[in-house]
Amino acid sequence: MFIVNVQGAIMKDGKFLLIKRGANEEHAPGILALVGGKVDWEGASLDVLEETLKREIDEEVGVAVEDEMHYVYSSSFVTDKGSPVVDVVFLCHHREGKACNKSSEEVECVYWMTSEEILQHPDSPPWLKESFIRIEKMMGKNKLV
Repeated sequence: MFIVNVQGAIMKDGKFLLIKRGANEEHAPGILALVGGKVDWEGASLDVLEETLKREIDEEVGVAVEDEMHYVYSSSFVTDKGSPVVDVVFLCHHREGKACNKSSEEVECVYWMTSEEILQHPDSPPWLKESFIRIEKMMGKNKLV
């Protein structure tokens, strides 16, 4: 069985909201990441990925995103403790709220960065860079700014 994880590339004024993961996180502690988390079983429901992402964004950084989200891509990986994960990335647009590390165990810091800054940052892991390569390509084709 896979864990299902969702992440949001939250855009506002040409920048994206990133977090530095908490030092005690199970997977990839202390690195730059998108905001997101695991899908929990809540019974039969609609838009489970999108609703999970909205909840995780609010819980971790205290902002709300627009209802319309754009699928970027999915991937799979194994956590540092050996759990298989399917990860789904969405492009989201900031609606309201000031970003902060609302969940200090999960989020050490928050940053607003351009995609260029993210791609050049020494603490950006390869999978984060891949997300922004795909987001830039998607935005260029579809004008999702």
